[in-house]
Formats: sequence, structure tokens, C-alpha cells
Amino acid sequence: MPVRAGMVCGLAVALSACAGLQNIDPNAAVSAGSTLLKAATLSDSEVMTVSVEACQASDAKSQVAAPGSAYAKRLASVMSGFGDMTLNGRKIDYKVYMQKDVNAWAMANGCVRVYSGLMDMMSDDELRGVIGHEMGHVALGHSKKAMQTAWAVSAARTAVGATGISGAAALSQSQLGDLTEKFVNAQFSQSQERAADDYSFDLLKKKGMNERGLVTAFQKLATLDGGQNSMMSSHPSSPSRAEHIQNRINKEG
Repeated sequence: MPVRAGMVCGLAVALSACAGLQNIDPNAAVSAGSTLLKAATLSDSEVMTVSVEACQASDAKSQVAAPGSAYAKRLASVMSGFGDMTLNGRKIDYKVYMQKDVNAWAMANGCVRVYSGLMDMMSDDELRGVIGHEMGHVALGHSKKAMQTAWAVSAARTAVGATGISGAAALSQSQLGDLTEKFVNAQFSQSQERAADDYSFDLLKKKGMNERGLVTAFQKLATLDGGQNSMMSSHPSSPSRAEHIQNRINKEG
């Protein structure tokens, strides 16, 4: 089960009460608790540093669609609908991962990654709806919290230790890979999901794109079995979410 924000055993205060930690060395508990507390309070610049490194590491281990490929050209066309918008003041850096998984994610540094499996399943309008949702998590601060939690439970956090976040560049590919995996599989709360849904709807409307694509995207995602690495495992979809967006369309035209 992916770790949620707030599931880090209450940081240092509750470390001794966490299951399986009854025999932990008190000094080790304080040290670990301090590290977890640091992770939970990472600054925006620290989250940005970690996000840059994690995204680069993810690209290095993934099969990225070549710039001239059909997938890359299609994503460029899809993203053109968003115009020159930025994420956290950063130009959006979008790429396609040639993976059959139905997934997409975005990080605080403007890194947006869309899997070919999702592109195969969705129309262009639906892709814009899903990507808008992912960018919503960044714009609304949800991705920062998810990265904080991922850092707290990843091998990267242990590796950096006392050197601080500035030492993130020295992390190995495997350590950064573990961090990225924790981030990608992090779950958002229902309120965060609803807020990201509404962000996507508002963005699509503002940019003159088809908001209906968000509805049909949710309907398609609801048919998935929730298997490992699908968007259903970290971004649960349901008919009620599709209905919510459809109601907004009906109400707001």
C-alpha cells in the first residue's frame, strides 16, 4: 500500500510506538525522527532540487520516446493546447515513457511524464484532462507534500543523512529511483483528488479546450482493474468523479 502523507508514524514523537520498532535504540530513534521531521518540512527550493534529480534519474532508466517519434509529436500537439503556461514558475518539460502502464505524473520542477499506455487508451482531449489533473497536484502543493513523504521513506533520505538536501546530486541512480518510485506511487486524499479535478476543469475551460475529455477519461480509468503501476493504484477514479465534472459542465456551460 503506498505511503500517504501523515503515515510516517508521527515522526520522532511516535517512532517508539510504530509497529516493529519497540526494540529500536533510543538514540537511533531520535536521529531517524529528526531526519523524518526534516523531510516533512523540506523547503520549496529543497523539494525543487530533489525533484530535478529524481526526474533526471527516472529519464535515465526509462525508454523515452524519441523527439521525432509519433508519440512525442502527439504529446507535443496535446501540450500545445496549454500554451506557454508554467508550473511553479518553471517551463513545463514533458516527455513520453514507452511503457504499457496507464499512468502519468508531474513533479514540482515542471517535469511531466506521460506513459505510452495512457496515450494508447486516451483521446487527445482526455489526455489534456488527465495531464491537467496531474499539473493541478503540482500547482496546488499536493506534489510537494508527496515528495516530502517519498523522501522520508526512501533510501535517498538515508543516503544523504547529515549532508543535507544539497547533497542530493551525489545520490546513486538506485537511490533516486527508489525516491521516484515512492513519489509516483504516493496516494492523494479524496479532497486533493477533487481539488486537482476542479483545477483541470478550470484550466481546460480557461484555455478553450474540451472539458468533456476529463469526464470520459475518468470513465475509462474506472474500467481498469487497479493493477500494479496503473493510475488506479495511486489516482483512484470513479463514476462519481466523472459525474462531478459533468455536473460542472452542465451548470457552467
